Amino acid sequence: MLTWEMTNKARSATAGKVDCRKTLGVHYLCPADCVTELKVAPAHFLMIDGVGDPNTAPAYARAVEALFTLAYALKFALKKGELGIDYAVMPLEGLWWSDDMSSFAANSKKDWKWTMMIRQPPEITSALFNAVRDATTKKKPKIDFAGVRFDSLEEGACLQILHVGPFSTEGPTVSRLHQAITEHGRRPCGKHHEIYLSDIRKAAPEKWRTIIRQPYE
Repeated sequence: MLTWEMTNKARSATAGKVDCRKTLGVHYLCPADCVTELKVAPAHFLMIDGVGDPNTAPAYARAVEALFTLAYALKFALKKGELGIDYAVMPLEGLWWSDDMSSFAANSKKDWKWTMMIRQPPEITSALFNAVRDATTKKKPKIDFAGVRFDSLEEGACLQILHVGPFSTEGPTVSRLHQAITEHGRRPCGKHHEIYLSDIRKAAPEKWRTIIRQPYE
């Protein structure tokens, strides 16, 4: 299993802060000009489930706020703890699907279901998560953390590609990814997975970078 302790290069390069995007390599570094094959080992995430258009559903905005608030609370708890580990909080990721996949393909976003998540280092345990969630709930009572869970995800064999541009233009990139799967006699399985490498609050939409990943069998 890949861990954040694979190498000390990223830690020393940032004065003690682990940069997991570098230590995990191809999992968070992906070219836009070709499809990449990889095997994704189990990893722990903060996760929260929901349904609805991510552009308009209030539940989506609340979910993302709760995830990042807990992610940073866990980061500071681990830094202040016995291990003294500091790390960069990982990017937001999303699993997307619909009970009726035709509505998903038709871009009927009000029917989309999603699991938003943020990857955690292996030093984060269920006990630490529970303690930090309870403490953060008391400190920030206006944020609803009830739906956030600490869980694992194992996708196994996947293909992925980098999409550059707004989310609304992902269609051809997704089609290219699925075509690469079928051309090799495989078929998609699991859920459509996106990893949001850009801060969309700061970057122009035409520069947004999103890894699109699809497990296959």
